[in-house]
This record gives sequence, C-alpha cells and structure tokens, in this order.
Amino acid sequence: MRRPYGWMLGLAAVIVIADQTSKLWAVSALADGAHITVIPQLLHLRLLFNPGAAFSIGTEATWLFTLATAAAVVGVLYVGRRLRSRAWTIGLAALLGGAASHLLDRLFREPGFAQGHVVDFIDYGGLFVGNLADIALTGSCALLMLLNLRGVPLGAAPASDSESAPDLEKAPDEEHPRS
Repeated sequence: MRRPYGWMLGLAAVIVIADQTSKLWAVSALADGAHITVIPQLLHLRLLFNPGAAFSIGTEATWLFTLATAAAVVGVLYVGRRLRSRAWTIGLAALLGGAASHLLDRLFREPGFAQGHVVDFIDYGGLFVGNLADIALTGSCALLMLLNLRGVPLGAAPASDSESAPDLEKAPDEEHPRS
C-alpha cells in the first residue's frame, strides 16, 4: 500500500456517501411514521432524528457533540498522516467516515447549524436505533482496540530505524519466531 493516507480518505468518502445516501432514502421513504419490518422482532426501519449521542444521551448538548465530532475528524486527519499499516488505515477510515457523516448531520440538518439532529433509521429490535455511520464507528472502534491490544504499530519506525523497520502488519512477538 503506497499511499495509506489517500486510501484512508477514499474509504472514508465511500462511508460518508453510503451513509448520507441511506439517510436521504430514509427521510423520504420512512416519513410520516412509515415502518418497514426487515426481520420480525429483530430488525426494523423507522425514522428518528437524534439530537444527542448514542441512546439519545445529552439531547440538550448538541453543540457540544458537534465540537467533539469536529475535533475527532481533525484528530484522525492529523494522525492518519503517519499511517503505514493496512489494518490501521481501514480502522481510521471507518472512524473518519462515520464521524464525518455525523458531523455533516450536526452542521447542516434541522434545527440549524451546529445544532442538527443525526438521522437514525435502523431499529435493532427496540434496543436502539442507528445508521450506517454508527456501524462504521462501532466496527472501527473494535478494530482499533484489537490492533492496539496486539501491538500493531500505526506508522513507520523513526527515520533512523526506517531501514530495519519490522513488518507492520504483525504483532511484536510475531516478528521473530521462537526457535
């Protein structure tokens, strides 16, 4: 992978486009209380506008979530410049795509700039309602935690050690097999 930062941006853009397109569909198809059963008792499609965070926590602090999401997007863009690992590239791309799509909702949806509500429409058996960006965010967090626990490095070794850098896709104890 020659340009991980470009791959990260491209994959994130795909997630943003898929999420925003699905939300446009949901707003038009599920308006006026429409409800679609996908798997009875488990998965339904119904439209909600969420001013808060997960599980509608903090519904009065929408502006705070807007700032936090913007900071997360900037942080991933900054950290992503050091990418050298395919797995980290995929994880950060999903994180960036999900966060950027939520940021677009917060900035440009009703009731107004930086106060917008996130469009949710995938109802998981009444437990919670989410969207494609939520799936990307959850998956990315799981992947990034796994990479961190396995010790997979995000980027290249320091410049002085770059010629002897270990294989970036392996955990540290996989670098030197035991005899």
